[in-house]
Amino acid sequence: MSNTASRALISLAIPVAVLVAAQFLIANGPALPPSLSGLKVYGPYAALALAGAISLWFNRGRAFLALLCLVVAYVSYRRLIVAGGLDQPTARTAFAALCVFVPANLALFSLLSERGLFNAFGLRRLLVIAAELAFTFWLLNEGVTGFADWVAKPLFDFAWLKGSVIPQGAVLVMLLSLLVVSFMAVLDDAPIDAAMAGVVVAFALAAQHAPQPTIFGLFIASGALLLLIAVLQDSYRMAFQDELTGLPSRRTLNERLMGLGGRYTIAMLDVDHFKKFNDTYGHEVGDQVLKMVAAKLGQMRRSGRAFRYGGEEFTVVFAGKGIRQVMGDLEEVRSSIAQHRLAIRAADRPMEAKAGRSLRVGNPAMKTVSVTISIGVAESGDKLRSPDDVLQAADKALYRAKEKGRNRVSR
Repeated sequence: MSNTASRALISLAIPVAVLVAAQFLIANGPALPPSLSGLKVYGPYAALALAGAISLWFNRGRAFLALLCLVVAYVSYRRLIVAGGLDQPTARTAFAALCVFVPANLALFSLLSERGLFNAFGLRRLLVIAAELAFTFWLLNEGVTGFADWVAKPLFDFAWLKGSVIPQGAVLVMLLSLLVVSFMAVLDDAPIDAAMAGVVVAFALAAQHAPQPTIFGLFIASGALLLLIAVLQDSYRMAFQDELTGLPSRRTLNERLMGLGGRYTIAMLDVDHFKKFNDTYGHEVGDQVLKMVAAKLGQMRRSGRAFRYGGEEFTVVFAGKGIRQVMGDLEEVRSSIAQHRLAIRAADRPMEAKAGRSLRVGNPAMKTVSVTISIGVAESGDKLRSPDDVLQAADKALYRAKEKGRNRVSR
């Protein structure tokens, strides 16, 4: 399994944990005292407002729009469904519209790229929700029941579906939406996509418990919590993870250096003649090279931790190890990068790495390039007492490696 898929599955574990906790509270949680009974109604509003404010603060448009859908769902539920019950035509129509539009919107937002909110892209997405609201209000004002009847039309002959309060057409929409958002969560490795999958499930569970307002509100609040966590995760990754390579960023490196103590070794490395390479093959191929180097360095996680220092430079920190213990690993990664043949991405070259490797095997005449790296390494000691001292010594050793002809490790 690729590192991207592994991280995506870990991200999906957070929605699972939150939803399991919500189900546990339903089954085993203590009853609220009378003084806190208002939380049953207003608690979800507070969760939605907090998550919405954080989403606006960080300009996470997809999360905010997903929260807006949950707000519309909860307000409509409290005003139209709780008051009248699902047997009333108005409540039945409103419930059918919510069960179709909310999961469909979540799938749509998952498919779209993050574009923020305060721009033309955000306005267009808001207009989608506005159009759905206008259509639903028209159904309610005109007393049209055909939409709810159409959504409720039996599609499957399953006993458990016959006992569900969710219309069968909406069940199909929810399943398709869950499939879409789960696929995007694994494909993009984005916390907000993983949260979207959890929100689809949370909304489905809320809809299934529509006759029970407290449980409905708990699952809506759970969906808001998932999106809040995802926005914070996403913002953290933007601050501490390099977007291109996926390695921890220089900011993360600075924090790691402050926590080092005792014995450690630091390696500085960069791609040889990278500027000339970029000028020859273009920045897109240069980005492929940086990703390849980062992937090779990422394989050293058991011995050292790699960071993107900036540009074509990388840093590897070996905590608790001396130079002699890490020279073998550094030589191995240097040799691995030098031997790697990178196919230049043509218009018809697959974006997926595995398919690209298969294409190279089947077409040996395809143009490939290779690069080398130079590495400088230094170890803490009596003369190099601070991490900054060791980092500077490793940087000087890197220049010695270049002066000696590049594609080598220098101390």
